[in-house]
Amino acid sequence: MQKKKFSLEFEKPILELEERIAELRQTSTAHKVDVAKEITALEEKLSATRAKIFNHLTPWQRVQLARHPQRPYSLDYFKLLFDDFQELHGDRLYMDDESTIGGIAFFEGEPLVLIGQQKGRDLKENLRRNFGCPNPEGYRKALRLMRLADTFQLPLVTFVDTPGAYPGTAGEERHVAEAIAANLREMSGLGVPVISIVIGEGGSGGALGIAVADRILILENAYYSVISPEGCAAILWKDKAHAPAAAEALKLDAASLQKLGVVDEIIAEPLGGAQENIEQTAGNIRAALHRHLKELKKLSPEKLRDSRYAKYREIGEFVE
Repeated sequence: MQKKKFSLEFEKPILELEERIAELRQTSTAHKVDVAKEITALEEKLSATRAKIFNHLTPWQRVQLARHPQRPYSLDYFKLLFDDFQELHGDRLYMDDESTIGGIAFFEGEPLVLIGQQKGRDLKENLRRNFGCPNPEGYRKALRLMRLADTFQLPLVTFVDTPGAYPGTAGEERHVAEAIAANLREMSGLGVPVISIVIGEGGSGGALGIAVADRILILENAYYSVISPEGCAAILWKDKAHAPAAAEALKLDAASLQKLGVVDEIIAEPLGGAQENIEQTAGNIRAALHRHLKELKKLSPEKLRDSRYAKYREIGEFVE
């Protein structure tokens, strides 16, 4: 039996049409009835419905897509985009945090350092990877890799996908805020090209801890925000049910972020989200990565630091 496709609430009209088409095909095969005209009409309606829904998504619907359980994660992209990835483990201080992955790889024949945040596909893996919420050790592992990149003058590419840093007491006891702050400071001063790509959730300081970069790219249906919509709703309205309104107010979707100057480029996804065609999504990431690395490699370490500083100074400017 074919596994039932997961669908979000706003995708239900699409799923219903797909099921009707599948039923018609099954009936045609079983009873040798010609229903080609009916199937064609439904397929045209399906195509129009899919376009209507996905071309007019609200910020909250994009947040839901960013959290889609079949959405590609960092390791999925590592396999498609890079060669000879050699994962490095541990922060050399306490433990190996598996919510943060990284190591050395080759991109189009050139070596670089990779860092990514990784969620799990099932409960067992999610527990092992802490649901993609890094502990302090995850940021200290990332810092070790950042310093490795700087020492050997290798470009650094990070893949952001976290609801936020782990909020438990253990993280506070081991100084998660200090670990993130140290990464912000160190990334600001790296003398190598740094590119960060938000591929799913970009939650608060948990995301920023690996995202101080020369170029910040974001997938079309990812989000990047100072707080989750649910957290914002709980603070402002005392009710998480207001999360859709909070998502709208936070301007956390890719288009709003680009307009505000927070991100540099939006990377297109297939209609329906990255999970619909991971190869196509990876190809779009590859093209953007190739272009930005080519530009950044021309700059000296001093120029990289200066332009990075200027970039962040310009974010959030306002006039009265």
